[in-house]
Amino acid sequence: MMSGMEQSGTAVSRRKRNWQRFKRSRRGYYSLLIFLTLFVISLFAELISNDVPLVVRFEGNYYFPVIKSYPETTFGGDFETETDYKDPLFRELIEGKGNYVLFPLIPHDYNSINFEIDDPVPSPPTTDNLLGTDDRGRDVLARVIYGFRLSVLFGLALTAMGTVIGIIAGGIQGFLGGRVDLTFQRFIEIWGAMPELYLLIIFASIFQPSVLLLFVLLSLFSWMGLSDYVRAEFLRGRNMEYVKAAKALGVGSITIMWRHLLPNSMTPVITFLPFRISAAILALTSLDFLGLGVPPSTPSLGELLAQGKANIDAWWLSLSSFSVLVITLILLIFIGEALRDAYDPRKK
Repeated sequence: MMSGMEQSGTAVSRRKRNWQRFKRSRRGYYSLLIFLTLFVISLFAELISNDVPLVVRFEGNYYFPVIKSYPETTFGGDFETETDYKDPLFRELIEGKGNYVLFPLIPHDYNSINFEIDDPVPSPPTTDNLLGTDDRGRDVLARVIYGFRLSVLFGLALTAMGTVIGIIAGGIQGFLGGRVDLTFQRFIEIWGAMPELYLLIIFASIFQPSVLLLFVLLSLFSWMGLSDYVRAEFLRGRNMEYVKAAKALGVGSITIMWRHLLPNSMTPVITFLPFRISAAILALTSLDFLGLGVPPSTPSLGELLAQGKANIDAWWLSLSSFSVLVITLILLIFIGEALRDAYDPRKK
């Protein structure tokens, strides 16, 4: 049996080879770079799209409204309420020698309403609203940026939770086998037969809709697909010589599962990650489209699609959300295909 240092060196060498194989897939590699770039940019959405300035210089002092709220009295107003930085009164107060206001690139928040539009809502694209407004006068581009960030973060969180539960459940089944495996399999069959959509409708009518509630409900079912693959890998690996040798040396079951079986069972876990993220994003979008997802004020691609369905003439609503959704899913599919090829032992 190899020593710990030899096993570590072999694992590092294997990871390097897999990464080199992944980079050879130009489509998957560049898809990963594009996806990461878009995701990192969306993480700073408040600095890109916001209805409050990034910096205000007033009477020699600097203020950062994007980080902290300031009352009107800070800039010479009469009220202690939060400053409306688009109010003409604020513009009159700020006008003066050395004073200036620096707004983000898109001067709209995902929930701010543009009261200066002349057309009925949803209004078409203009220089002020590059992708138009929705049926409440909110900027579509801002909602797309924030909605993309929410969808990806939700997909990553749901995938991480489902992966952890799936690895634990599948690992216990595969390593112990016997009655434990049979009992767990019957439980999965019963649990998987439960009507997930009906449960979501019931809980949505009982509890106030929220991202956390949706995350918890979907996490109850998101682990079952992965647990089957992990179970199969553990069933195959528990009869290997190195596992038997570890048992003969008195190594504990948890240590064997963590150090020996799990690293050799990660191939299906890694290769299925992008596909699971795309499935989670689709689940969130579908539920939002049906009105069973996040609250109405939350930026969502599914809600924009529902507005596009309700307003057929407002083509910018459907086109913007549909384009972002399709591009995201295509990038994730390309990444998943490249990972699958990189970890395929039949390919050099």
